[in-house]
This record gives sequence, structure tokens and C-alpha cells, in this order.
Amino acid sequence: MVLLLQNPISANEPAKILVLGDSLSAGYGMDISESWTTLLQNKLSELGYGYSVANASISGDTTSSGLQRLPRALKVHQPEIVIINLGGNDGLRATSIATLRANLLRMIQLSQEAGARVILAGIQIPPNYGKDYTDRFTSTFFDVAAETNAAIIPFFMKNVALNPTMMQRDNIHPTAGAQPLLLQNTWVVLEPLLNADSN
Repeated sequence: MVLLLQNPISANEPAKILVLGDSLSAGYGMDISESWTTLLQNKLSELGYGYSVANASISGDTTSSGLQRLPRALKVHQPEIVIINLGGNDGLRATSIATLRANLLRMIQLSQEAGARVILAGIQIPPNYGKDYTDRFTSTFFDVAAETNAAIIPFFMKNVALNPTMMQRDNIHPTAGAQPLLLQNTWVVLEPLLNADSN
């Protein structure tokens, strides 16, 4: 499912925040009005920030498919900020760490080359494929962010993933009730970038 919250590009259009993600940002299992991306738009509007959110998230997406979609999304939305929330499905499929790293790195580079600042959402996975893979998977997000000077959300699912009341029955996707927590995890990293723009 692709949800593009957008208006035609015009000189008076507000600056864009592009969210490139998977089911964690696509509102899987809930009405999109309940998702953290919609809550983000509401918060931006309530606080008077001149940004609109373009949500280009697809359930089941991987870093490879996200990388394929990104150039067009950058061209269409011309974002000031890009939030990359991909990687969980790579981990579930035991995608090689080299592929994960290369895809994340290229997505950040493409976004920066387009003039956007980047926030990378850190993802952690269960130790199904062993401690070595799990540890390397987690550290890849921090390594890539440090290499590119991208901002990073240390763990996007903080206070959610290990709380059964915040997870849907599949124990993979967060509930609608968890969305404010996901917004908060994102906001603490995003807000300084917004305030930097206003100075």
C-alpha cells in the first residue's frame, strides 16, 4: 500500500518530509489516520511547522525495493528531510549485511545529493539467525549513519517491540495504540532539524 500525502508541486507548497518505509510506516493493520505518520503531520500542523508529510511506505518493502523507488520519490516530492524506515524485512529474510549496508548507504547518499537531510530509523531484530548476524544487523544502521552524518533514531520500536500490549497478534507489527510512542521516538530526532530550519 502506498500512501502519498501530497499536493501538486507549486511555489507556495510547504516543505516536505518524505517517509520511505515499510509496514511500520504504512499503517499496517489500522486506519492510516491512526498511523504515526499521520500523527506526525498533525503535530507539525499544531505546532506551526511549515512542513507536509509525504508517506511513500509499502508493507513488505525491503531496502532493495526502497532504493529502487527512492529516485522517483525524491523527484516528485523534493523533500527537505527524508526519514528512511526500512530494514526490518531484510532482517526477517536474513539479507546479507553487505547488501543491507550498501542499500542504506546509497539511499542516504541519493537523498543528500538531492539536498535533503536524512534521518535513519534504527531497526533491531530477534536473534533467529544467531547473535553474530543480529549484532551486525543492528550496528549497520549506526555505522552507516556515522559514515554519512545522517541523524539516527537509535531504535525506532523503543518501548514498543517488547511490550505485548503494544504489538498486534502477529507480534511483528505495532498496534494503533503504539503509534504515539513511535512518533515520540521519531520526534526527538526530527525536532532539532526542524528548529534548525527556523533559526
